[in-house]
Amino acid sequence: MIDEQPATRNPQPATHNPLFAGVDVGASRTKVAILDTEKRLIGHAVRKSGTDFTETAEICLKSSLKMAGALREDVASCVSTGYGRKNVLFSDGTKTEIGCHAKGCYHYFPMAMTIIDIGGQDNKVIKLDNQGRRLNFKMNRKCAAGTGAFLEEMSMRLGIPLEEMDSLARKSEEMVELGSYCTVFSGTEVLEKIRQGKKVTDIVKGLFFSVIKRVLEMDSLTDRVAMTGGVVAHNPILVEMVKEITARDILVPEFPQLTGAVGAALFAMEERST
Repeated sequence: MIDEQPATRNPQPATHNPLFAGVDVGASRTKVAILDTEKRLIGHAVRKSGTDFTETAEICLKSSLKMAGALREDVASCVSTGYGRKNVLFSDGTKTEIGCHAKGCYHYFPMAMTIIDIGGQDNKVIKLDNQGRRLNFKMNRKCAAGTGAFLEEMSMRLGIPLEEMDSLARKSEEMVELGSYCTVFSGTEVLEKIRQGKKVTDIVKGLFFSVIKRVLEMDSLTDRVAMTGGVVAHNPILVEMVKEITARDILVPEFPQLTGAVGAALFAMEERST
């Protein structure tokens, strides 16, 4: 995965209206989103979670507030989510990542849908009804197959920078389909494909196809599908491939990697109003 630096934003004067923070501490990356009272995303940051989740959350909050042109005291409420949600000392409460991803995605697309979230260490398939209520979900936690960790491992095996894989896959003329989901076995299979003289571009596209196959086999899809997560944010070819395979238009939020953090901030706003 690639670190996403905060987008350039002209600093605004510190607001006197309350702001709401959402912190999504994943095993791979920590994300922070700052919303104003109109539910607009006015500040955000993404950083490697590293070995100190508490410190990383603090750094991301400071960066997000700087982007928003706001002060820490402007934050009326904060909710944390994700693998390290309990390590966020400034959080006023916690919510599950399934709940936050569902809420964040429904905020952008208020309709019944299936959400496919592909993250650094896990992936999720969440189904919502037209009121945004969660119908069911499935999650892959025990295996790296279909996650960003799988792509990171394969990029190292191939000696290719992770950030170049999307562009390489787009140059593929004859995709090489891999037979294994397992990271270990796939690594051996990739080496064998190289020995056979297969093009790297075709192998890389096959790796993306392997990720998609793993996720799509987790559950069936509804008519409307949205995709989120850091892997989606940095590899938009995944969206294009899913669209082609499923014959569905795919919805993608402006910042796919921030969906869980946005959902957490929305929960913070709701809890402040009750």
